[in-house]
Amino acid sequence: MNGHGARRRATGTASAVQITFDGEPLTAVDTDTVASALIAAGHRVFTIDSHDGSPRGGFCFVGRCSDCLMVIDGQPGTMACITPVRDGMRVETQHGRGHWGREGQS
Repeated sequence: MNGHGARRRATGTASAVQITFDGEPLTAVDTDTVASALIAAGHRVFTIDSHDGSPRGGFCFVGRCSDCLMVIDGQPGTMACITPVRDGMRVETQHGRGHWGREGQS
């Protein structure tokens, strides 16, 4: 695997899928969530806070908080911790609240 992929190999009934994260290719395992695939590949930042610009990563990883909101397949505000990966998925760091038509603004 290249440096932009999961640190574990797909085994058993799991298989490798290709996603992009901020425009870069990344190999994930089809049993992963977006958050677990990103963490396995060494990425810890999912959102840039709209108030102070601080990087945010996951917190609860069960869909209760909003620290893992990302733009997934063009849809801002998607919870990476509960969204399963699929082949061809486009994942982007979310800046602010991710409102449509207001790139990078809250």
